[in-house]
Amino acid sequence: MTVSASAVIGRSPETLNIQERRELAGRWIAIEIYSPATLPLRLISAIGDSPETCAAILQGQGLDPAKFEFSLIKPAF
Repeated sequence: MTVSASAVIGRSPETLNIQERRELAGRWIAIEIYSPATLPLRLISAIGDSPETCAAILQGQGLDPAKFEFSLIKPAF
């Protein structure tokens, strides 16, 4: 099974299963920072090999990377 980026975009990081976490370990995800004004859901908005790649993807979608946090996906175990 090979996990594509499109398969995880729009999902919560907590819903990634063990196989997905193994395959995506070492990649970065972007999640919108919580703000009482916007109340965003914790969903993956971008995935890439670095925070810079995620920021470029967000900019390409017309989003402000400064409003996102970037987290490294760690292996399930």
